[in-house]
Amino acid sequence: MLAITIAFGQGLTAGGYGREQQVRLIGHLPGDWQEAMLLGRLQSAEGPTPVLVKDGRVLDVSAQAPTSAEVLRLWGEGVRPPGRDLGALEDMDFACAWEDADAPLKLLAPIDLQCIKAAGVTFAVSAIERVIEERARGEPARADEIRAGLRERVGADIRAVRPGSEEAKRLKAALIADGLWSQYLEVAIGPDAEIFTKSPVLSSVGWGEWIGIRSDSAWNNPEPEIVIACDRKGRALGAALGNDVNLRDIEGRSALLLGKAKDNNASCAIGPFIRLFDDTFAMDDVRMAEIVLEVLGEDNFRLEGRSSMSLISRDPLDLVGQTLGRHHQYPDGFVLFLGTMFAPIEDRGAPGAGFTHKTGDIVRVASDRLGTLENRVAYCEDAPAWRFGISDLMANLASRGLLGGAAA
Repeated sequence: MLAITIAFGQGLTAGGYGREQQVRLIGHLPGDWQEAMLLGRLQSAEGPTPVLVKDGRVLDVSAQAPTSAEVLRLWGEGVRPPGRDLGALEDMDFACAWEDADAPLKLLAPIDLQCIKAAGVTFAVSAIERVIEERARGEPARADEIRAGLRERVGADIRAVRPGSEEAKRLKAALIADGLWSQYLEVAIGPDAEIFTKSPVLSSVGWGEWIGIRSDSAWNNPEPEIVIACDRKGRALGAALGNDVNLRDIEGRSALLLGKAKDNNASCAIGPFIRLFDDTFAMDDVRMAEIVLEVLGEDNFRLEGRSSMSLISRDPLDLVGQTLGRHHQYPDGFVLFLGTMFAPIEDRGAPGAGFTHKTGDIVRVASDRLGTLENRVAYCEDAPAWRFGISDLMANLASRGLLGGAAA
């Protein structure tokens, strides 16, 4: 079950928001990072550069694989591209955007040409919260009353149902008879998962970057998730952490506003690295992962949440299989957010107002085998505008003489 604690006061200077020391990437790596094979991207003076971290050393693999999509393609074929040693990862100081916006070295999102997909309503708790949003029509003050009634009627049943099963069909029929059916319950327990496009190619932000919420949203929250990285053949090759920011009031007004609620400037964060599957880390580690969320506010607000991937209602490989197939291909691969069970309901302000972000919030999504993804909240219009697109990347790689090294 999801556990959430909330605290006010006492300040946050000890390891919290008011830190005077620099935020260092080394403290946000997986617990066994020196044994892990990590795929990332650096922003250097030359431009975006894919790197592999092996035995704690950073290897520039751009001469053989100029994009992370190409690294994953090669990895899926069993090819390990060699790289130029840039030094020890622990000796590199990557600046956070809120500390030094013009730093010469920063960590980018570990993906580039891959499509960014997301699976929704994959946990029973989040399914119930999506139904609440829908019935509340985006009004957080109505949510508590609806939540109590809905959980009493369907909460226990939905947690035990396997999506698409005969039992799920019977529950659906009973809920329809009671007038409780919802489009969100359809994707929660029906045969078809909700798979949508989260963000455009190259639009995601990485560790240490601003993450955006719309200034016209008054009810929103982070969505801490595991993100699976796949090649063009749909082979799951690694995993990272992600934050799929959720604007609950906008989506709650209408599910047809999903694009407005989900796809905004700086609204998608992935990182700090993709941990590639190998002898030390595999899909079973994803299935058993524990995800921890921490939100630290300038108002001395603190929120902590913990969830377990073991409670997901659809297996990660089932979700991958529903994303790619004869009906849809991704020649440069894709990444897939697996969904979240985190939906904070504790009041941050007025009674009944629920939780919502404030600008300046520090958001950390962590898992022992994947590290910690840290971002800071800004309004989408105040976060750095997304200006580096596919044509810019191709022009940069061409100017560096790197495009000839990519396989077709």
